[in-house]
Amino acid sequence: MSEPAVPYPAESADPSQYVRVREKGSRDVSYPDAPEPLAVPVYDNHAHLEIEDGVGLSLDEQLARAGEVGVIGVVQAGGDIESSRWSAWAAASHPRVLAAVAIHPNEAPAYAAAGRLDEAIGVIDELAAQPRVRAIGETGLDFFRTEDEGRPAQFESFEAHIALAKKHGIAMQIHDRDAHDAVLETLQRVGAPERTVFHCFSGDADMARIAAERGHWLSFAGNVTFKNAQNLRDALAVIPRERILVETDAPFLTPTPHRGRPNAPYLVPVTVRFMAAELGVDVDELCAQVAANTLEVYGAFED
Repeated sequence: MSEPAVPYPAESADPSQYVRVREKGSRDVSYPDAPEPLAVPVYDNHAHLEIEDGVGLSLDEQLARAGEVGVIGVVQAGGDIESSRWSAWAAASHPRVLAAVAIHPNEAPAYAAAGRLDEAIGVIDELAAQPRVRAIGETGLDFFRTEDEGRPAQFESFEAHIALAKKHGIAMQIHDRDAHDAVLETLQRVGAPERTVFHCFSGDADMARIAAERGHWLSFAGNVTFKNAQNLRDALAVIPRERILVETDAPFLTPTPHRGRPNAPYLVPVTVRFMAAELGVDVDELCAQVAANTLEVYGAFED
């Protein structure tokens, strides 16, 4: 998740009714036209479909649009108690959705200040026991939005989430912003879960090599298409294809040429075609590899 969405509603007993609204500002909030469908289907490794952007699309509408262009499943990620409950509900309700649940690193200091961090992690622990919750995420460290005084809570939360991923034997999705060395050090010191994914990878080629050598996966979002993101393209170029995933981080990080407009899983083909061109490989070949990688990390979407 790349920016805050507001407002946070009061906690609800019915997770299906949860919604957050992204601030419009001066953006064009119309959805882009659908891209040409992929011949070989793929999955959106990370999205926030509980966030309404612009006119908004229901979960059913999001999945239908995605399916029409060859995006046949979505990993829906949580970032606090409510969005994690919604994610678990969405996965339990839809065979093409799997869930990741966590307290986002930028939320951890607020929970800690309210004396609720242990409680929040306890909720994540309970949700992680559900069969269609296949990852702890997004968790990690963010030194961009959180000041020094909030960082101890981030570290505490991150290490607790690592323990949960190991306890439940599921994957972990990492949020890392301006904290590359600290994230790598923490994973090395504590011991990373067997299936660790750098969601919306933001490092450089050197970091990518280290992560891949340690057996982690790197997930690329629409920002790999941005002109100022040569570091991401360099990272993509140096890692084994078996370590590549693709995501939207919807509704954020909409790929070029639609940057700034609402993002959604049906736009994954824009990003994956760009990645294939950068790598000089056939789109179908890359899609087949990325789909296989996704299933290796999270397991089958449909039981």
